[in-house]
Amino acid sequence: QVQLDESGGGLVQAGGSLRLSCAVSGRTSNTGVMGWFRQAPGKEREFVGRITWVVGATYYADSVKGRFTISRDSAKNKVYLEMNSLKPEDTAVYSCVAGTVQRGYEYWGLGTQVTVSS
Repeated sequence: QVQLDESGGGLVQAGGSLRLSCAVSGRTSNTGVMGWFRQAPGKEREFVGRITWVVGATYYADSVKGRFTISRDSAKNKVYLEMNSLKPEDTAVYSCVAGTVQRGYEYWGLGTQVTVSS
């Protein structure tokens, strides 16, 4: 089993920045790929980006490319989502996810709220 614990959400003005953290514990051998999803009220869940533990290869949704950066600290078993130039449309609950290429994202955190005011 894998546990994911997000932190760092909050209220920020448009144009501001936030950094979300995801602490990973448990059977981390099942977490070759880490990612972030978000869901705004009344909207479908949206993929934000992902990173691989070993190589650190990243991939982002077009909506956040150039503004968001995902990184990982293997020594601390943490993954980060650095969000810059935030827009009101970035307001959502952000969830950390973990899994493998073969099995997909099996593990989900509870999420942390990010609110961007205009």
